[in-house]
Amino acid sequence: MRLTRTRLCSLLVALYCLFSIYAAYHVFFGRRRRAPGATSRGSRKAAAAAQAKERRGREQSALESEEWNPWEGDEKNEQQHRIKTSLHLLNKSTKEKIEHNVQIWGKAAIGLYLWEHIFEGSLEPTDVTAQWREGQTVVGRTHYSFITGPAVVPGYFSIDVDNVVLVLNGREKAKIFHATQWLLYAQNLMQTQKLQHLAVVLLGNEHCDNDWIIQFLKRHGGFVDLLFLTYDSPWINGADVLQWPLGVATYRKFPVVEASWSMLHDERPYICNFLGTVYENSSRQALMNILKQDGNDKLCWVSAREQWQPQETNESLKNYQDALLQSDLTLCPVGVNTECYRIYEACSFGSIPVVEDVMTTGHCGNTSRHHSAPLQLLKAMGAPFIFIKNWKELPAILEKEKTIILQEKIQRRKMLLQWYQHFKAELKWKFTNILESSFFMNNKG
Repeated sequence: MRLTRTRLCSLLVALYCLFSIYAAYHVFFGRRRRAPGATSRGSRKAAAAAQAKERRGREQSALESEEWNPWEGDEKNEQQHRIKTSLHLLNKSTKEKIEHNVQIWGKAAIGLYLWEHIFEGSLEPTDVTAQWREGQTVVGRTHYSFITGPAVVPGYFSIDVDNVVLVLNGREKAKIFHATQWLLYAQNLMQTQKLQHLAVVLLGNEHCDNDWIIQFLKRHGGFVDLLFLTYDSPWINGADVLQWPLGVATYRKFPVVEASWSMLHDERPYICNFLGTVYENSSRQALMNILKQDGNDKLCWVSAREQWQPQETNESLKNYQDALLQSDLTLCPVGVNTECYRIYEACSFGSIPVVEDVMTTGHCGNTSRHHSAPLQLLKAMGAPFIFIKNWKELPAILEKEKTIILQEKIQRRKMLLQWYQHFKAELKWKFTNILESSFFMNNKG
């Protein structure tokens, strides 16, 4: 027994010695052999070269892709800041989770501007003639769903939310009748406790004659918590009645426009453009006369018509978009109201709006309270437009335009596109913050 133990101990000692010798060999001789070896250094150099080449390739690819980024290199810091902010908000919203649900019922074309242009939401199906279209998105702590189309009819669709934003057209009598029917339907839902809160986005009358909706506002004994109203109404108070932009003519199928390299950098063949209806004895007629002076109409893309046309053909829509894209300036004379779709459509293509800054007849504006009227919302948001009081100022503007070099025009376009992007983003967050505050924060009191 003792002999067996002795042999076992001897075996273990021998194995330990062999292992120690093996380890010492690799520590001393293995490292020494690899250290001076040219092959190993060459491998590392090759690897490093490969990594550097790959990195340069990635950087070159990034630079090439940046050629199609209209904001270019000097916007990187701002872009990184936005990314960090977005990640912060994402992390915050992930931690806090979605707390609220709001459904938007789009019963006016201005609802598409809200959803597709401001909220950057998508709709299914993509066919604009579909009877029913819907989409979803999340902003802050609120989940939004959107429904629109001819099939969205009072009493003929299920309601599974407590909070609704109703988008209506109140521009003329026939539209007001349908809008009133929707509000009466919503009132019934409130009375039967199927809805808790309602906000309205209203395409208002161009003369700001919107008295028909007063009875529905909560502060007048009604049930509408918030009213987002187009044009410079004297009702705007920043509390329960807020100004909303007219936006682009989505009813004419004006699209969401993505900025491109060529839009920002290409020389544009026309100094200005105006495609629209010219009413007799209007400032538009004065504009046409001024454009004909000194051959300025030959420098601008001008196409006038005598009667307003509510719909565009594919050809006329393309011509209009081409005019915006190929002109440095877009002339925006007043119509029935100072604010027009053309202002926002020009912004979409980086064409500087030249806006006739005068108040039209009607009940819009209140100079004793709002000294910036008209276009209070755009001015408050710092719109980088050219504002004029009379089209007699135009020839001097066009002469100055002839002296501006391309690089300056590029910077100006960049500023306009960035401003418009920021304008829509600000509206999205303000809209959500106001809704959350009005709909949900008051409940906690």
